[in-house]
Amino acid sequence: MAKQTKKTETPLPEAKPVKEKAVRAKAAPKAKPEAKISTAKKTVKAPAAEKPVIAKSKAVKAKVTEAIPSTHVIKNAVEPYSRFTDFDISLFKSGKHYKLYEKFGSHVEEFNGVVGTYFAVWAPNAQYVAVIANFNGWNRGSHSLNARWDSSGIWEGFIPNIGVGETYKYYIKSSTGEDLEKADPFALRWEVPPSTASIVADTFYEWKDADWMATRQEHNGLDRPYSVYEVHLGSWARSVESPDEFLTYSQLAGKLVPYVKEMGFTHIELMPIMESPFYPSWGYQISGYFAAASRYGTPQELMYLIEEFHKAGVGVILDWVPSHFPGDAHALYNFDGTHLYEHADMRKGFHPDWKSYIFNYGRNEVRAFLISNALFWLDRYHADGLRVDAVASMLYLDYSRKHGEWETNIYGGNENLEAVSFLKEFNEAVYSHFPSTQTIAEESTSFTGVSRPVYLGGLGFGMKWMMGWMHDTIDYFHEDPINRKYHHNEITFSTIYAFTENFMLPFSHDEVVYGKGSMLRKMPGDEWQQFANLRLMYSYMFTHPGTKLLFMGAEFGQGDEWNFGQSLQWHVLEYPNHHGMSETVKALNHLYRDEPALYEKGFDFRGFEWVDGGNANDSILVYGRFGNNSKDDLVIVLNMTPVIRHNYRIGVPAAGQWKEIFNSDAHKFWGSGVGNHEILNTDIEKWHGKDNSISITIPPLAAVVFKRTTAAPAKYELKK
Repeated sequence: MAKQTKKTETPLPEAKPVKEKAVRAKAAPKAKPEAKISTAKKTVKAPAAEKPVIAKSKAVKAKVTEAIPSTHVIKNAVEPYSRFTDFDISLFKSGKHYKLYEKFGSHVEEFNGVVGTYFAVWAPNAQYVAVIANFNGWNRGSHSLNARWDSSGIWEGFIPNIGVGETYKYYIKSSTGEDLEKADPFALRWEVPPSTASIVADTFYEWKDADWMATRQEHNGLDRPYSVYEVHLGSWARSVESPDEFLTYSQLAGKLVPYVKEMGFTHIELMPIMESPFYPSWGYQISGYFAAASRYGTPQELMYLIEEFHKAGVGVILDWVPSHFPGDAHALYNFDGTHLYEHADMRKGFHPDWKSYIFNYGRNEVRAFLISNALFWLDRYHADGLRVDAVASMLYLDYSRKHGEWETNIYGGNENLEAVSFLKEFNEAVYSHFPSTQTIAEESTSFTGVSRPVYLGGLGFGMKWMMGWMHDTIDYFHEDPINRKYHHNEITFSTIYAFTENFMLPFSHDEVVYGKGSMLRKMPGDEWQQFANLRLMYSYMFTHPGTKLLFMGAEFGQGDEWNFGQSLQWHVLEYPNHHGMSETVKALNHLYRDEPALYEKGFDFRGFEWVDGGNANDSILVYGRFGNNSKDDLVIVLNMTPVIRHNYRIGVPAAGQWKEIFNSDAHKFWGSGVGNHEILNTDIEKWHGKDNSISITIPPLAAVVFKRTTAAPAKYELKK
């Protein structure tokens, strides 16, 4: 039987957390732009005994530099010691402990004058738990942890003379006699795949982004420009000399940060950078929820990357996956020999699409694990938001399931009430602890109130992906322009429901994989028309109500669909058509950021007006965008055909001089150069229900934006 920590009248000596810099076996160098990823030492396991034998172990040679005071004596291989208070345990059992990362996992401590590591793991159905590691030759019987007396299911203990850098796992003897070797669910660092052990680590970092953190609300508000560049770190760029090697977080900081800033994006979204054993999953099959992906470097190197983005005025959104996890033997699945993290009923616990396992959202300890994980990335890594993956699969019990493969909820419906409750609690926790951040739901159904506050009956997300808009828009632009008049309703339909949620308009990674082709190759026509169509579609996105998201490579019109195994095709920027596409996106980002009418009322119906949305025969759209001040009003005109329209009259909201401030057909964008190069004076001629109107030229397959202004140089001349 395993030892138990007994509750006594005299409390155990208080442990003194060690300053993390002082306890490292080797001081980690401060992250620099060209730092290389450190390679974890190879795990060599000694033959394990068939049955664990609890044996007294000899003192292990200290890995830390501090000398052990002679007045203190450590008698046991594993000392009884706990980071948990009774209140912690109460919160954990009730699912309300949102900072479990401060308790569970491995933490370097000073206890009784000796520096070592405290280990804690949740395994309520185990009959024996031990730390197996390099320091004890992976001996299952030498360092057994103590089961707490309070039925919390927590096993813990302090092992002296163990410091940062030690590689370890937990050996778990299940109640059914099964032998399991599991990585630490709360480990802050893992070995580089395909190795699977955890590493004792810390998240100590001297942050230098105080200015950003103090003013983050100004960048993250719902009435601010929000243009997101979605990136997969492993394939954004590779080393030219070694194309099979990943760039580290530090190396990416020197390349990715200045690029995103130059392109004008306000935020970057990193596809999952939590530890994932299977690279082709793009990071969505997570095994180490609290560990930065070791393929790209250390936790501190990732912090350096985020810090550099903040210094550049760019927010960082992390993809977060609370919907499912893989069935790898070393990870969360069947953790203590039972369905601990996943739902035991496979009608709720197994995802048929991804062959992965679904968290048990009705279990308090699992809810606390997930919410703690969300707050961990906002706390320790200064993330500015979380994009929550696959929310639709969480909300519905029958998601991707056939008749008979799912069970209704207690009211006979198909909503997963436990998941709904969890998402509400998650959003309340995030916004109460980090009110200047944003949560964004990838949700593809008509579920009501995804981005409405919990107190109004919603799920509480800040924003929701507008998946219907994305699919309708791509389908419309895929049509030959001669047929678009028959599909006019597809391009106008979004405004019927555009203000029912706080929508983000995404052109995401999902649209350029699995044979769907690149964004450029979705466009019809010859080469010129494909580029013109793509410039037009992006112009439509940036002038449509809602925030924006564009996946990497789409901004310069990469011809091939995304391949996660190699770098983006940066060489095509040498060609004027791709360079022009890049300049278009850059100009659109600056237009969006500089014109309040495009963002101040982005989620308010009062910020949008159809001037003419019914000209299906000519496939022309005219609409207005409005901010808080009428001087910022814009009129946008889209020509969905390659036919130039001369002397085309449109109504405008006010009399005066109007100027074309953006034209996607400009020569600098590889367009034909047709446009309105002079100031336009309004005529007192009623048109489109307006008292004043102007006569314009509409370029082919192009978008033009007009603003009431005085004669002045073009506002969006690009600066090199």
